[in-house]
Formats: sequence, C-alpha cells, structure tokens
Amino acid sequence: MLKRVQYPPMDDLRPLLPGVALPEASVTAAVTAIIRRVVEGGDAAVRACTLEFDGVDVPSDTLEVPRADWDAALARIAPELRAALDLAVERVRAYHERQREPGFTMPFADGSEIGMRVTPVDRVGLYVPGGQASYPSSVIMNAVPAAVAGVGEIIAVTPPRGFLSDAVLAACALAGVHRIFRVGGAQAVAALAYGTATIPRVDVIVGPGNKFVAEAKRQVVGQVGIDMIAGPTEVLVIADDSADPARIAADLIAQAEHDEDAASWCVTTSAALADALPAALEEALQRAPRAAIARVSLERNGVVVVVPTIADAVKVSDMRAPEHLEIVTRDAEQVAGMIRHAGAIFIGDHTPEPIGDYIAGPSHVLPTSGTARYASPLGVHHFVKRTSVIRYTEARLRADAPHVIALAMSEQLDGHAEAVRVRVRG
Repeated sequence: MLKRVQYPPMDDLRPLLPGVALPEASVTAAVTAIIRRVVEGGDAAVRACTLEFDGVDVPSDTLEVPRADWDAALARIAPELRAALDLAVERVRAYHERQREPGFTMPFADGSEIGMRVTPVDRVGLYVPGGQASYPSSVIMNAVPAAVAGVGEIIAVTPPRGFLSDAVLAACALAGVHRIFRVGGAQAVAALAYGTATIPRVDVIVGPGNKFVAEAKRQVVGQVGIDMIAGPTEVLVIADDSADPARIAADLIAQAEHDEDAASWCVTTSAALADALPAALEEALQRAPRAAIARVSLERNGVVVVVPTIADAVKVSDMRAPEHLEIVTRDAEQVAGMIRHAGAIFIGDHTPEPIGDYIAGPSHVLPTSGTARYASPLGVHHFVKRTSVIRYTEARLRADAPHVIALAMSEQLDGHAEAVRVRVRG
C-alpha cells in the first residue's frame, strides 16, 4: 500500500518530492473567462455563472444569508458541538493575540523620527467550501485571526449547491464573520476581488476551495491579497523504533481520508516499523468509514522512507517541507529543534495532527506542496499592512540634503534633487 524507499541514495526519493506545479491550461482559461464576465456583468454575471455551474438560480436579493438564519443555527446545534466551537474560538483567539504587531517609532535627538505603523485591512473575503462537506473548523481558523487583526468587515461566501450546515453558520456567528453570501466557485472569488452592486469588494481573500477557486485566487493577486494557493493536504511522520505502528497508521489515515490526492509519509529509522505499517494500515482501514478514499490516497501518495539515522530523517523532512510534521521519537523535542521547513510541528506521541486541526490554537491553514520552505501559516500578519512613517526637522533635512542630492543626481533625477534644494537654499 505504501511505496517503500531507502534513503540514501536519492534515486527513488527525488521523484516523490514536490515539483513545479503548473495550473491546467483549461482551468486557467475557464477561470479567466469567468472573472471577465463578473467584472463586466456584476450581479447578473454572478447569477448566470451560479446557474450554469451550480445549477441554482440565486437572484441578487437572495444572495445574502439573513442573520436570523445564523442565530437559528446557533440555537439548534448540539450542546457538545457548541462547547467545542466556543473552545476552538477561544484557543485560536488567544494564540493569535500574541501575533499582534505594535509597530515602532525611532526618535532622534533633533526631534525627527521614523517608524512603522501597523493597521488592519478594511475588509476580508472568506471562501467557505460547500457541497457535501461541512468545515466549521476552517471558518474559525480563517476568520478569528482576521478578527484579532482588527479587520472591519469579514465577508464569507459559500456555494449554494448542497447545504449550508448549522455548524458552519454557528461557526460564522462565533468567529466574527459579518456577512455571508450564497455564491461559490471562481465567480465568488471574482466578486470579492472586484465587487458587485451586492457583494462588497474586499482587500484580502482567504480560505480553501477546489482547483477553480485556487486558480481564481491566483489570477486576482495584485487586485487583492490572498493567503496562499493551497495544494492537497499532507502529513509526514518522523518515527523511530519506539513508535507504535497502530498509532502511526492511524495518523497516516487521518490525513489520507481528506481526499484521494492527500499525501501521507512516514520517515523512520526502524525497518521493523516500516515492515509493520502495511498490516497496521490494513487493519485500521477495515474500521474506517472513509476507507475507500484513504486507500486510494495511500496507494497513490503514501510513502515510507527508511533512513539510517534521525539526522537523515530530518534531511528528508526538510526536503519534503511538509504541511504537517509529526515527530514520534524518544527525543522528540530535540528532533523538533533540528527542523527548518514545516508548516506545523507536532511534538511527541501525545500530539496527533488532528489536535492542530481543531483545538490547539494555531491556525490550521498551512503551506502545502513544499512551500513551507518559504511560506508561513495563516496568521494576523495576513490581515494587516505596514506603513512607513518619516518626519524630518529642518536641521535634519539640511544635514541629509547633500547626500540625497548626490544620490538623486547619480540617477539623473534632477527633480528629486531640486525638491530638496528648494528647501535648503540660502
């Protein structure tokens, strides 16, 4: 069920590492056309695209979900779910409060100063996947950091096809969402990026979606900011001979059940663990409700890499730069300190990855497809902007003027130089 690789050498491992991911030409063309339709046609185009792609006719005056529906959903959900949502919101808010940036000021003796001001964006768009799946946790993990950042308005969009679950509506109510619109797909991203008469234009778009949503986010970058272009979800487990094969199998399946493109890796110093994993997976799959999806995912993308040492395991993990990294070894804390590239690190046998998905506190929106080499988890920093602040006194301007003039003249920008000269002549 799992591809088995010995490292080193690199020969069998190299083809399994993330490569260049180019968007499908047909998807790119389709999304470009949808965006153009929405830019030119506004609400009418959004309605037409929704009827064409979702099979649902949503007139403009019914696009927005009334607040009464949110409140009713909040009242209907089971007490245990309400408690879980409340705790998740509290934990995510507490974690992200620590990410606030105060900005700074650097004063000078003559009264001049320079500094940085940090302010939230005005409005954020949150894409909430619809259809048969319901992900209230994703609402919380995207909306709460925006709320902590101080964003004035958080707008959620979700496809009208399928159902808008009570859990999602309740999560929106608790996480700080202000408005919800029943529109999905690339047309929803376009409406958020450019605005229509009904759907407000936003400054940043976040949230997961299918390949058309991902491509639409890619195409509107520059018009708005985005969180990231998310690929299939992934986990890598570093394990030694102290790890329980049944628990490692459960962790691999937990990721594989998301969808058939999910990637589940185990990198281990124990040949015995690698030998035991296939049987442990098979036994666990017999009890798994989503076994069909998980089995395809494991057969396509499941990998066990056997390495000589923990240092080699760390090298393999850093090359993979996984979205989720579990460390199930004797000295897990020490091993975690050796890691350079991962979206989130889960340390020790008592920290399975689903803890991070739901309740621990950090956002579960993480870089995928090897982008943890340079990208960061979603956080408050995605929803703020930084403004430089400069205030000179006359004395400081006179002191710096010769240097500014020299640099401006070296670039043949006499107008720049003159804007300084006119203030310091005489």
